[in-house]
Amino acid sequence: MTEKDFKYLFDKYFDSIRSYVYYRNGNTDEATDIAQEAFMTLWQKNTDFEEKKNLSFLYKLAGNIFVDNYRKGKTAQKYLDSIKWSWNEQHTENETEYNELKMKYEIALTQLPEEQRTTFLMSRIDELTYSDIANRLNISIKAVEKRMSKTLAFLNLKLKER
Repeated sequence: MTEKDFKYLFDKYFDSIRSYVYYRNGNTDEATDIAQEAFMTLWQKNTDFEEKKNLSFLYKLAGNIFVDNYRKGKTAQKYLDSIKWSWNEQHTENETEYNELKMKYEIALTQLPEEQRTTFLMSRIDELTYSDIANRLNISIKAVEKRMSKTLAFLNLKLKER
């Protein structure tokens, strides 16, 4: 792969790889670090330039790096530290209700299986189509539909709880 090919891949796909990792760990800085590490590994492998193959390899690398970090306990603690709630007694009733709902939503997201959370956030945050999500995660569109259905049912149930 030439430097020009690598720059093309980096410029075109870095944000997608970083978002993919961010959905899994909720930490922007760590997602950026993992995405950079994945690109550096690709560069060091000195593979031939095949855009689709290289992109799949980058997603796989990023996922593996995330799992390695998670197993070492780095990601879990940082993610838990990022979920801090501060309550201000001067909130109006509507603000308090909104914040309670937001807290329930974020807690419910952390309770979802990783595959469902990733699929849901790719759909809602990145506004990707089911087809795009299926291509990025290397699964069928039916699998995406099933994950989204389960996720929405779970969130609906959790947000209605008192």
